[in-house]
Amino acid sequence: MSRTEALNSTLAQIQASSADVEACAVVSEDGLIIASSLPANVEETSVAAMSAAMLSMGARTAVELKRGSLDLLFLKGDNGYLLIKNAGPHAVLLAMARKEAKLGLIFLDITRGAQRVQEILG
Repeated sequence: MSRTEALNSTLAQIQASSADVEACAVVSEDGLIIASSLPANVEETSVAAMSAAMLSMGARTAVELKRGSLDLLFLKGDNGYLLIKNAGPHAVLLAMARKEAKLGLIFLDITRGAQRVQEILG
């Protein structure tokens, strides 16, 4: 299995494990899509760039406020959640969840998925 196939399989597993996960992607620290299962109406390049910017700001904020290194960004909006989890030194796993989502289970799935992404990207 190629690296791309393994990443796409990991994203599919995350979505299959919870009906509340609507979409997910692996994004580089530079803001480039590595793998994605985002809906057709979502602009991948914009999502990747915004995620990288949020991650950079979050990491700096965590350091400035002496919270340690950034592990997870959590955004709650009227229509659901966005979770961005570190997946190694050069990538993050992004997940979009419904507003009715059971977040404890999603956090677990995202953590496992991020570990798998890190192993794949080595």
